[in-house]
Amino acid sequence: EMTSSLVGSEMCIRDRSSKILFTFVYIVFLFVYLYLCESKYKINMFTIRKATIDDRSLIHDLASRIWENTYGKILSKEQLDYMFDMMYAPDNILKQMEELHHQYFIILADDMPAGYLSIEKTGENTYNFQKIYSLPEMHGTGIGRFIIEQGINYLKEVHTGPFTIELYVNRYNPAIGFYRHMGLREIGTRDHHIGNGYFMNDYIMGMEVENK
Repeated sequence: EMTSSLVGSEMCIRDRSSKILFTFVYIVFLFVYLYLCESKYKINMFTIRKATIDDRSLIHDLASRIWENTYGKILSKEQLDYMFDMMYAPDNILKQMEELHHQYFIILADDMPAGYLSIEKTGENTYNFQKIYSLPEMHGTGIGRFIIEQGINYLKEVHTGPFTIELYVNRYNPAIGFYRHMGLREIGTRDHHIGNGYFMNDYIMGMEVENK
């Protein structure tokens, strides 16, 4: 009887230990799962501010982290380097701001720089979104929609009456689908020579904006 009682006690202890171990493993698994979900579906707080000439280095740094990821499979390395210098050398950004009157904006995600936008007035009622870019790791978070919507809101404040927004999109850029989703449509094409034998082969996309 004593032997039977000891065996029963050992089995009971083992069963209790197994339950404790199972509960511990389950809790660890649950915490890991919740952490991964939070990381994957983290909700970012986006804000936007006007850029100044003091932001030239910041814009250059952001562009250096975005440029190849965006166009590396579309353009040659030589053209990438040529265009990057043409558009993002600090002196060229200064020229865009002061001589060409491009209005730059910095987009922040949780107060950290995550993208940029530049807008140029190209006609009495027409504005070109020259640059709409965000860091690769921010794709899929809603930042693209935020950038376009905030750009339109800015124009509604500074422009009286309806206006048109346009942008040039490389004809092989997968972002075309996103722009269509945002309401822009192809209204033409262009093959713009930028020097050194290189061309920008773009769709011209546009959208009419009501502004009462």
